[in-house]
Amino acid sequence: MKKITNLCLILLTFGLFFSSCDLDAPSQSAAEGSVIFSIEALAEGAVMGIHQSFGETNSYRGRYLPYYGINSDVEWLNGINPTQLNDAGKYELVTYAASPTNTLMNTDNNAWAKFYEGIERANKAIEGLRNYGKVDENPRMAQLLGEALTLRAVIYLDLVKAWGDVPARFEPISTETLYLPRSDRDLIYKQLLADLDEAEELVAWPNETDVTASTERVNKAFVKGLMARIALYAGGYSQRADGVRRSTDPELSADKMYALAKEKTLDVIRQGSNTLGSFEQNFRLLCQDDVTAGKESLWEIPFSASRGRVLYTLGVQHRAVDQYTGQNKGGVNGPLPYLFYDYDVEDVRRDITCVPYEWSNSNPSRQQLRSIDNWCFGKLRYEWMNRYVTSTNDDGINWQYMRLADVYLMAAEAINELDGPAAAAPYLKPILDRALPAAKVTACMTQATASKDAFFNAIVDQRALEFAGESLRKADLIRWNLLKTKLDEAKMKMTQLINREGPYADLPEKLYFKTAEDNETLIIYGLNHGDSDEIGASLGYEGSATWFDPNDLTQELINALYQNNPDQNQFWPIWQTFIDSSNGQLTN
Repeated sequence: MKKITNLCLILLTFGLFFSSCDLDAPSQSAAEGSVIFSIEALAEGAVMGIHQSFGETNSYRGRYLPYYGINSDVEWLNGINPTQLNDAGKYELVTYAASPTNTLMNTDNNAWAKFYEGIERANKAIEGLRNYGKVDENPRMAQLLGEALTLRAVIYLDLVKAWGDVPARFEPISTETLYLPRSDRDLIYKQLLADLDEAEELVAWPNETDVTASTERVNKAFVKGLMARIALYAGGYSQRADGVRRSTDPELSADKMYALAKEKTLDVIRQGSNTLGSFEQNFRLLCQDDVTAGKESLWEIPFSASRGRVLYTLGVQHRAVDQYTGQNKGGVNGPLPYLFYDYDVEDVRRDITCVPYEWSNSNPSRQQLRSIDNWCFGKLRYEWMNRYVTSTNDDGINWQYMRLADVYLMAAEAINELDGPAAAAPYLKPILDRALPAAKVTACMTQATASKDAFFNAIVDQRALEFAGESLRKADLIRWNLLKTKLDEAKMKMTQLINREGPYADLPEKLYFKTAEDNETLIIYGLNHGDSDEIGASLGYEGSATWFDPNDLTQELINALYQNNPDQNQFWPIWQTFIDSSNGQLTN
């Protein structure tokens, strides 16, 4: 990807990639499309230039990824101050109370603008490649057209997830189309599915060509997986003008969308171009900037070493510059406090996903306990990286947009709906096989396959345990019509947890800890069901701390999971700056 940078700069110099948003007029290109899109190297630079819109300061990097998907029933913003919920900033964004004048978003260079900038760049690339790329004759030009179609679909899907009905722009901006109203999201879904149906015939499988040897480049497995994801969203529930419901468009009926998701996910699984591997290894490779295709990662949003706030936002926190990082960040978002305790004690995903410690501000640094209301996600860790982060604001870790586990669980869900749990079981089992001992897998599968409803509930639970911290959960809950139901359940669980009631009654009041021989790692007793204060006190560890402190996980903090009814606030509003500049076309 970095080799394409110079080509992108050349094209920017030519003026092909003008700065645009949904309301900007197009600039005249100094380099005609007939030149750019008839030369493979320049065309590749044009398509790769779409990624610039992903990495802009207030785009995916600093606005969408940190805030979309937070709060869910497994993820929240750490450190919420319940007395400052009406902050007009980040608290409002994540507690279902965002206003059009939100101070983090109401600027002309934020995610909304940058998403439409990326769409305009994709539109120009698609038009140019169709007209001048001779894609029927040149497989590499065909690959580029498929990539441009797919990148546009990624951006549009994320627009719809965040804002619902949005303006549909599938051609370069003209004077006639400068101002557009919102379009029904169903029209957008159908266009994206049609685009990806074309793209899957244009791009290669992972490692089929040198281009698709990297997870930073679009491949056929990802295109098919993205089609499945869009199908499940399009066929699912979401907030509409008349309430929360499914689409009434017969082309997007639930059975047709489940059938499409089944077809595309099975294509990926049967092709065998990607493998699951171990749960931990997937995230270690992500932290190590390993972009070799064919493993669990299907596609990643690429960030350079000095760009992107992925670990910064969703990694284990380091309080100071230390032996692992020159950046004292991490821990901005974390798992809800009860999530750790809902994993089976032998589930390998538990200790990787939920981390009760941070790294101290001593030098050399060592692990130290956080508080019960302030866990870290552990899928991303500075200590797993092969390089030392020197930027104060960016870590350069790619955003893993889709991995093979998602394909398996989408397949299991769709097949259960169409054919029942027995047919779906082979696609749930591999996810459990790598997470749990064989005997527990058998027990889980027996319970899940008891009925269609039981299997669906197993999918709901396993997607929480598998993808916590990956910002998939909120959209899942919306499409299942479970958003408020699950958030209320999360509030109840947190209340039970802090009071050590119900399923959490067998937990000790304190945690007992000592530092391992490496003088870094914290050894903790008291986190497992059945642990006791009596045993903890007898261990002779160097310290203990009251873990279930009601002053940490207060009822006010628990209630701050959402401010307004989530089912009536599933989407962000369009920001006021775009409303004001829309010539009356846009409203909330």
